[in-house]
Amino acid sequence: MNRLDTARRAHVLKALAEGMSLRGTARLTDVARMTVEKLLRNLGAACMAYQDEHLRNLTCRRVQCDEIWAFCYAKKKNVTMEIADNHPDAGDVWTWTAIDADSKLVLSWLVGSRDAGAAYTFMTDVASRLKNRVQLTADGHKPYLAAVEDAFGADVDFATLQKLYGADPDAEKRYSPAKCIGIKCDVVTGDPDPKHISTSYVERQNLTMRMHIRRFTRLTNAFSKKAENHAYAVAIHFMWYNFAKIHQTLRITPAMAVGVTDHVWDAEDIIALLD
Repeated sequence: MNRLDTARRAHVLKALAEGMSLRGTARLTDVARMTVEKLLRNLGAACMAYQDEHLRNLTCRRVQCDEIWAFCYAKKKNVTMEIADNHPDAGDVWTWTAIDADSKLVLSWLVGSRDAGAAYTFMTDVASRLKNRVQLTADGHKPYLAAVEDAFGADVDFATLQKLYGADPDAEKRYSPAKCIGIKCDVVTGDPDPKHISTSYVERQNLTMRMHIRRFTRLTNAFSKKAENHAYAVAIHFMWYNFAKIHQTLRITPAMAVGVTDHVWDAEDIIALLD
């Protein structure tokens, strides 16, 4: 990686940020695949550290949380004893995300399992980044209930929104999603504004992740082979999304909207985090 100048590193970063696979990026940029992977690891770690340090004391008012599924090496149902012995991280991997509904900033994320322990770690991190009381909306995943109480106590307006699904008789049976036939909203803590009990922004962020992180694309062989690299790819995506990608509605980046930075970052700015 040290043999690459800043311009070529930036070229690699742009390709990865737009959803290209490691091999596709290597072919496009004429950089060895292992060099691309090394840049992914080093830059991913730098992006993690920078956002962990600077996304603090945020004055968000409405936060939405959700989880998005992917897998590492093999889907959980296909993990044999032999695969588990050689690849202990193989199986389902979930990314928990929290987005500010006003600025569209992704203020916290966690790559891991979908159990109560992960929920506690995630919500504790979310709470640590907020400066004031917020309205929080999550889906009906039960671990949120205890995790939010442990992380925020009574200092939160918390509600859950659960979508109710039914079969669509006209849908393709294998690949079409179920049809949403209604929603169920429950107030858990505090006094959340019913008009803002929503998970629409964080669910739209799930789509953005599937479009811009190749590892999340369904029905391809570009899935992650290592959980560590999966987490680095997510960190780079959120660095690009928060600091370099201008939101069409805001006309600025999410990081600018919350006052974390005063300018739109370019690829060279992100690459400079390695120095």
